[in-house]
Amino acid sequence: MTMQIRNAAAGDAATIATIYNDAVLHTTAIWNDVTVDADNRADWIAQRQAQGFPVLVACDDTQVLGYASYAPFRAFDGYRLTVEHSVYVDATRRGGGTGRKLMQALIDRARSDGLHVMVAAIEAGNAASIRLHESLGFGQTALMPQVGQKFGRWLDLAMLQLRLDDRAAP
Repeated sequence: MTMQIRNAAAGDAATIATIYNDAVLHTTAIWNDVTVDADNRADWIAQRQAQGFPVLVACDDTQVLGYASYAPFRAFDGYRLTVEHSVYVDATRRGGGTGRKLMQALIDRARSDGLHVMVAAIEAGNAASIRLHESLGFGQTALMPQVGQKFGRWLDLAMLQLRLDDRAAP
């Protein structure tokens, strides 16, 4: 089977919801407690794409294996060349290169969109995600202790970033 990276479509929403919900229910990758349905994810895809932001999916010959997207880091004008991304992979496919391929495609898209910095906000105990990001050139810039909670415990947030270009000025 050949893995492809493509733009998400409304028909991918149910699988994206399944991947998202698994992360909500079983991991600290998403700091939400509420699951979503396919309609919610279809709306999310449509909104992101209407705003000019990518939603990419990795798929093999039969199914979506993971997804990635980015959106503004913060809403203020001064941050317009900085985005925060997310990447999630089906639980049965983690560690097999799907996340790396999605991230590489997302980084390429950010560069082609003329962006300057991509930010990752990762639960500090998620060593696999931190290793993936570091292997792609991200460096940790902050550690924010106990800023979140899930599963009855405090969570620390590691902030990582990747400079996408070498511009001396915007």
